Amino acid sequence: MDDREFFLQTMNAQEIIRSIEAEQLKSNLPQIFVGDTVKVGVRIKEGEKYRVQPYEGVVIAMRNGGINETITVRRVFQGVGVERVFLLHSPRIDNIKVLRRGKVRRAKLYYLRDRVGKATRIKQRFDRSL
Repeated sequence: MDDREFFLQTMNAQEIIRSIEAEQLKSNLPQIFVGDTVKVGVRIKEGEKYRVQPYEGVVIAMRNGGINETITVRRVFQGVGVERVFLLHSPRIDNIKVLRRGKVRRAKLYYLRDRVGKATRIKQRFDRSL
């Protein structure tokens, strides 16, 4: 097999992968930014039934793009900081609702891990709609 045939085969394989990924992408997701307070509805299986459990917190990081796009959501539960990473296009994610827009100046808010109480507050942003 020469270089040209190999190139054509890999290009064909990439197109097939893209088409499969495009079918799995969700179209009903809101526009999410770092610093936003979101409520993520996570589908949980209990026995044979499914229920939606809300997880509310601040988006402290976003990664990747396309089918692999993830957000890291942080909340404080019983005095302990809990972070969860959600794959946005996963079938386990039922819905995502933006509750507040945050006014931040960086792409990753990992510094919030070291802060306690009122120091973790983020100013609200009013120039973007919910």
